[in-house]
Amino acid sequence: MARIVVDVMPKPEILDPQGKAIANELPRIGLDRFAGVRQGKRFELSVDGEATEDVLAQAREAAEKLLSNPVIEDVVRVAVLDETETRTEEN
Repeated sequence: MARIVVDVMPKPEILDPQGKAIANELPRIGLDRFAGVRQGKRFELSVDGEATEDVLAQAREAAEKLLSNPVIEDVVRVAVLDETETRTEEN
């Protein structure tokens, strides 16, 4: 089973209150090396079988028509999820 990842971000000209709140909080917890934060969305689509070019094309279509709001968001990535990519960082 393959997985496809879709990343969606607010367009640069769109205000991002969540990102702003995070950016304001980082220095308060001692993390002061970041100039800004943009909050986005990530989707993982599971595929029975291989993630062929046809399946990727369908994922791109889903991203443009359903997973994002094209008025305020850009689809920034549609790609097969590499098995070495982890969903969370282990501490």
